[in-house]
Amino acid sequence: MKRLFGGLVLCFLLFVSQSCQQGGSQKQAYDVAAFYWPAYHYEPRLEHIFPDKKGEWQVIYNARPKEPGHQQPKVPLWGYTDEADPAVMDKKIDAAVSHGVNVFIFDWYWYDNQPLLEDCIDNGFLKANHDRMQFYIMWANHDATSYWDPKNPDKNQLYWKGSVDRKTFDVIVDRVISRYFKNPSYYKIDGKPVFCIYELNNFIKGFGSPEAAKEALDYFREKTVAAGFPGLHLQAILWSALPKDIEGVPADKTGTQDHVLKYFGFNSLTNYCWAHLQNPEGDYDKWATASTDMWKSFDSSFSIPYFPNVTVSWDANPRFIPRTGYISNPTPEKFERYLRKARDYADQHPEQPKLITVNAWNEWSEGSYLEPDTTFKMGYLDAVKSVFAP
Repeated sequence: MKRLFGGLVLCFLLFVSQSCQQGGSQKQAYDVAAFYWPAYHYEPRLEHIFPDKKGEWQVIYNARPKEPGHQQPKVPLWGYTDEADPAVMDKKIDAAVSHGVNVFIFDWYWYDNQPLLEDCIDNGFLKANHDRMQFYIMWANHDATSYWDPKNPDKNQLYWKGSVDRKTFDVIVDRVISRYFKNPSYYKIDGKPVFCIYELNNFIKGFGSPEAAKEALDYFREKTVAAGFPGLHLQAILWSALPKDIEGVPADKTGTQDHVLKYFGFNSLTNYCWAHLQNPEGDYDKWATASTDMWKSFDSSFSIPYFPNVTVSWDANPRFIPRTGYISNPTPEKFERYLRKARDYADQHPEQPKLITVNAWNEWSEGSYLEPDTTFKMGYLDAVKSVFAP
C-alpha cells in the first residue's frame, strides 16, 4: 500500500512539473529587454537640476503643452514613485515579467571618478528582484550636459565629461564585474556577461587612440575570464556616435562601421531608440515604418548580430523651452504591430539569440515608456504580453 501511495505521489509530482513547463511558468522564447533610465529618485549630484528632490519627476509634472493638441504633461498611473525603494521596484518587476519584459538594460553613468544614479539598481532593483528578471548594463558614457535641464535654453553646456582614461576605466571594470556580472540575474549570452557601450566615439576619445582603447577592452575581457566567465559579450549602440573609420590605424581602409566593430571585438549591436535613426516628427506609423525598414540594411552592413529595437514613442519637449519635434498618435495597437515585426525578424535569424530591445521602460521625459500612464493605462505592456509572453 505504501509503495502504491508513493507511486501515485511520484506520478502527481511529474504531472505538476510537466504542467508548469507547459503553462505560465515555462521559459519565455524571446528575451524582451527594455532600456531603463534610472533618474526617478533623489540624486544629490543632480539637485542643481532637480531641486524638488524627486529626480526627473520634477520635469514630468511641470511639463506643459507647446501647441493645441500636444499631450503634456504625461501622468504616470502609479504616481511619482521612488524607484530606489525596493517596494516600488518590486511592483515594476512584477508588471514587467508578467507582461513579457524579462530584461532591464540599465543606463549606467560614471562622472568625475564616481558613479551617478546607481541607487536605482543597488537599492531598488537588486534588493527587490530575487532573480525574477535579468538585467544588464549599458554604459551611457556620453557627456552630461544641460540637455537634462529644462530651465536652460543652451543644451550644450557641459556638466561632466563622459570619456575616461585608462586608470579610471580599470576601476570601472572591477566595479562592474564584482557588483553586477557576479549577480546571478545578470544577463549573459553563451555564458558571457553582456556589456553595452553607448558612445564608441567618446570611449576612444578618453584613451587618446584606437590602439589604447582596444587594449583597454582586451583587458576587460581578460578580467572577465579571470572572474570565472567564459568571456565578455560586448554590445554596441548603432547610431551616429559609432564611427565609420579608425583614425590613425593604418590597416583601416574600408571605412565602415562593421570594420570598426570587428577591430574592437564587439559581439553584437542594437539601437537605443528610433530617434537616432529617423527625425521624430509626425505620425507614429510613418516614423516606425521608416525606422524598421532600416533593419534590412543593418543585416547586409554588419557581420555581427543585430538585435532589433522597437521604440514606444518620442516627445522630449519636457526638457526644452521651445517646441521640439515629437511623435503623434503612438497608440499601443500601432506599437504592437512593430513588436510583431521584431519577433518576425528574430524568427528569421535562428542563428542568433532571440533578443529584442525596447525604448524604453521609463523614458518619461522623452515620451517613450512602457510604464502605465493615465491615457493608455497598461496598454503598452499588454501589447508586449500579446506578442511575447508564453
